[in-house]
Amino acid sequence: MTETTSTTTGTPVEKVRPALLRYRVLAWITGLWLLLLVAELILKYGFGVDALDFVPIVHGWVYFVYLIVTIDLAIKVRWPLGKIVVTAIAGTIPFLSFYFEHIRTKEVKAQYSL
Repeated sequence: MTETTSTTTGTPVEKVRPALLRYRVLAWITGLWLLLLVAELILKYGFGVDALDFVPIVHGWVYFVYLIVTIDLAIKVRWPLGKIVVTAIAGTIPFLSFYFEHIRTKEVKAQYSL
């Protein structure tokens, strides 16, 4: 069984595909938890409701895993440092993780013909 490699980076496509899937899933999960965090902050500071006080902790851990899978994908596809940093920061701004997931997925799929 042989692995197909990209002509531009020499990285096996079969290593990129699961890394891309992990990144996509975590980008969406992080984005959803971030939106829930915004709702929690509005409830807490706008209305004095502490019902969702677990959300910041969960979002923090989800974001940490998002950082790990982003770096994993970045290493496999050899992104420059600037692209890694901007993609990592996208998980801290509401709705931006969804946009960056779409853009980065399109780039990687084009680069590796996925």
